[in-house]
Amino acid sequence: MSQLPIFGQGLVEGGPVPRITSLLIKPASAVCNLDCEYCFYLDREADPYSALPGRRMTLETLERLVDTYLFYSYPSSVFAFQGGEPTLAGLKFFEKLVEFQQEFGRSGQMVSNALQTNAMLLDKDWCNLFRQYQWLLGVSLDGPQEINDRFRFNKEKRGTWKRVMESVELLQAEKVEFNVLCVLSQANVEKPRELYKFYQSAGIDNLQFIPLAEFAPDGTPLPYTITPRQYGRFLCEVFELWWPDRRKMRIRVFDNIAEALAGQKPGNCTMHETCDSYLVVEYNGDVYPCDFFVESGWKLGNVNLDSWGEIARRTRRYSFASKKTIAHPDCQVCEYQSICHGGCPKFRHGPHGKFEELDYFCEAYKMIYAKSVEPLRKELRRLYPSPVG
Repeated sequence: MSQLPIFGQGLVEGGPVPRITSLLIKPASAVCNLDCEYCFYLDREADPYSALPGRRMTLETLERLVDTYLFYSYPSSVFAFQGGEPTLAGLKFFEKLVEFQQEFGRSGQMVSNALQTNAMLLDKDWCNLFRQYQWLLGVSLDGPQEINDRFRFNKEKRGTWKRVMESVELLQAEKVEFNVLCVLSQANVEKPRELYKFYQSAGIDNLQFIPLAEFAPDGTPLPYTITPRQYGRFLCEVFELWWPDRRKMRIRVFDNIAEALAGQKPGNCTMHETCDSYLVVEYNGDVYPCDFFVESGWKLGNVNLDSWGEIARRTRRYSFASKKTIAHPDCQVCEYQSICHGGCPKFRHGPHGKFEELDYFCEAYKMIYAKSVEPLRKELRRLYPSPVG
């Protein structure tokens, strides 16, 4: 089947090679100490490592990773750690990471570290590392106790809220910078005001909302999956709550829309023109173009065997990056195309395995853009008199 014409500056094999601007590293692969009901990795048939025991990155692989990436990515290098649960690799692993970065970094090079965690293992020693080296943490917390514990629980099916809140209070006391990632599921998507007030009362002023959409093999949404209209209504109501607090509270999706309107590249890859801004590194050094597509068919190489230049030029990287540029007819006439760029390939591919389809959340995007674009554009023009798109 022939593809529709691409829009934007679609990736062209043989043209300039887009640099790898950041890494998402999984030092414990998809292994986790929790058993959240909606977890993306549970029973995932395509996971090439699911049958392998003891999935932990070795110090040899870590050293090779740091050495080669710092050399390749000069002058700015971003290391982001995720899982599963990355703290299962142990504090000493991350202390060794910092040693390697200090050893292999060059004068004037900027190195940033971030880590997404369920916060179950955090203590003062972890806080000392994060504070000393100015790490940015993302803590998973889906709202008040009865909401969070509906889907987020440990291996014994006990809720995680109390332990996570202890870690949040510790991070605040230890002055460690962090934001909260809230997964929007059927447990909380109809409660935007309750969520907003809860985070506000907990002193949490940096939020990221992650819409949940997982599907059965026949394309049927799984029970905890939210609908596009639910997501759109949620964001619109949160925008109204947030607008008077916009100088005191950060919400990533609104930041991203403002970045796009200001002509900057949004922090969220969902709003990029192509999917080529970061790469995933598995515990054994295998490299993939996206965490939602850690599948053998999308493997780009291995840091123990390949250079970053070779990985960046792999045909599969061009192929994956171009999936986002497949223009659905509705996108080609949409007034928000220059902001959205077709949405996320995961949500296009998820229901029926076709990148050519509309993003599952297309309706939600249109709702929040209609609500937020003009107020944000006016605010940007007020703050920065130079032209804003």
